[in-house]
Amino acid sequence: MKVLALNSSPRGGGQSKTEWMLDHLVSGMQAAGAEVEKIDLRQKKINYCIGCFTCWTKTPGQCLHKDDMSAELFPKFIASDLVVYATPLYHYTINAQLKTFIERTLPILEPFLIKKENGKTSHPLRYPHPDAVCVSVAGFPEISVFDQLSHYVRFLYKDKLLAEIYRPAAETMLGYGKEDVRNDIALGVQQAGKELVESKSVSPKTLEVIQQPVFSASEGGFHGLGNLFWKTCIEDGVTPKEFEKKGMIPRPDSLESFMAILKLGFNPQGAGDTQAIMQFCFSGSVEGDCFFSIENGLIQAEAGKHAQPTVTIRAPFEMWMDIMTGKADGQELFFQEKYTVEGDFALLMKMEAMFGKK
Repeated sequence: MKVLALNSSPRGGGQSKTEWMLDHLVSGMQAAGAEVEKIDLRQKKINYCIGCFTCWTKTPGQCLHKDDMSAELFPKFIASDLVVYATPLYHYTINAQLKTFIERTLPILEPFLIKKENGKTSHPLRYPHPDAVCVSVAGFPEISVFDQLSHYVRFLYKDKLLAEIYRPAAETMLGYGKEDVRNDIALGVQQAGKELVESKSVSPKTLEVIQQPVFSASEGGFHGLGNLFWKTCIEDGVTPKEFEKKGMIPRPDSLESFMAILKLGFNPQGAGDTQAIMQFCFSGSVEGDCFFSIENGLIQAEAGKHAQPTVTIRAPFEMWMDIMTGKADGQELFFQEKYTVEGDFALLMKMEAMFGKK
C-alpha cells in the first residue's frame, strides 16, 4: 500500500498534537509494511484555486499554477492508494492549509455532468481517487466536537473514507502528569495504522482506546485545570509553547486545585517505597488543610487534617504556590522561617523527586 500522509498543522517543533497523532499512525502503517510518505503542508507553496477551469479545458488534468501542488503534491496524490488527511480542528472543521490542498485536487475530475444512481449530479473522475482517512485533534473533551468535520469528510469521500480518527482533549493529553494515558493512546493510534494497512478499517475497540478520557471520574476538574493553565499563561505572559519549554506547571488558586495539581505531578518512580502522610496547613489568601497519603507508588488527596501525619507543612498559601511553581526558593524561605515543618524533615527533601517531571 502506497500512502500519502498530509500534516496540515501550522505548528512544528514538537508542539503539534496533529503531528503527534499522525506520526504514531504512520509508525503503525510502516510496521504493517506500507510505503508511507509524510508531507508537512506548512513547508509547501500551494496557491489558492482561482476557479479558472484551465485544468478542465486548456490543459486537462493540469493546473495552471506553477507551485508545489502542481509539480509535486498532485502527482503524488493521484499515485497513492491511500491519503491521510491530518488537521487540527479549526472552527469545527478542517483548517485553511488542508482546505486549500483539497480544492487544488480539482484536476482529478472531468467537467462533464453525470447523474449517479442516487439521482444526484456529479463529475466523472479523470483518475482513480485514492482512499481517505481523516485524523484530527481538538482541545474540547467531547467527541461531539468533531460532528461537523465528520459530516464534511463523509459527504466528500463517501465510500472512499476508510476511517475517522479523532482525539478530543488533545492539549491535556500531552500535558503534565498524563504520561500513562498518553502512552496508551499512542499505542492505540499505532494499532489503527496497522489495521488500516491490513484490513482497510479501524476497529471500534481501537478507536475506544484512542478516544479514552484523559481524566478519570475520580480526578474530575478538566475545565478547572484547563482554566488554571490559561490563567497561568496570561499572568506570566507566555504562550503554551513557552509554558512547555520552561517546564512550567499551572499555578493552583484553591485548596482543591492544589490537591489536583500535586496529584497529577506525582512520580511513583521518584517516590520509590515511600510510605507517608504529608499534611499541609495553609493560611493567608487561601486558608485550609489537606493531606496526601503516599503508599505503594500511589497517592491519595483529602481535605482536612490527618490524625498522625508523617510531616506537617504550615505556610501561607501564596508563598507555597511560589515555591511549587519555581518562583521562590523553598530552602531559602525555610531558613528565613517563612514557613514551618514538623515531623520527618527528610520527607520534605524528597519532594522534588516525588513530584518532579517523570
